[in-house]
Amino acid sequence: MDKIKSLFVKYKEIIMYIIFGVLTTLVNWVVYALTEPLFKAMFHGDNVMFNLFGMAITYTTFAIFLANFLAWVAGVVFAFVTNKIWVFESKSWKPSVALKEFWLFVTARLITGVLEWFGVPLLVAAGLNQPLFGIEGFVAKIIVSVIVIILNYVFSKLIIFKKKDKAEEKVQKD
Repeated sequence: MDKIKSLFVKYKEIIMYIIFGVLTTLVNWVVYALTEPLFKAMFHGDNVMFNLFGMAITYTTFAIFLANFLAWVAGVVFAFVTNKIWVFESKSWKPSVALKEFWLFVTARLITGVLEWFGVPLLVAAGLNQPLFGIEGFVAKIIVSVIVIILNYVFSKLIIFKKKDKAEEKVQKD
């Protein structure tokens, strides 16, 4: 038991990131799974709305884009709170610190969000539209999600919630 505890303490940040990363991904996927059929019912059909990079974007593809965007927003809000509190243990709620972290977090998530927003529909339009669990485009969604999770950890660890020296932490807490 002591060995497990010491391993947890040693790798706590990574373990917590994985746990909350999985939960964030589940929030994202659940919102996607709930909204994709709704948006497909609203924007149904294979009529071409426009062409993007030589690929025809249909009403169905646009519905997938909308569901994916809403899922991203839900995931970002959930991820910021959990990453700040439990993963990187950023203690300061001083407005200047919390707003800076939030701004950096959203900016980083926008970078990876662009990958997610356009990556899934583009993969679907390119032919990777196999359904999984009855949800069209879910295979593409999983592939893009794995890439996004890795990039998000790097941004959070190295830029957003980077550890500060003790003197800087004391100033921020005051």
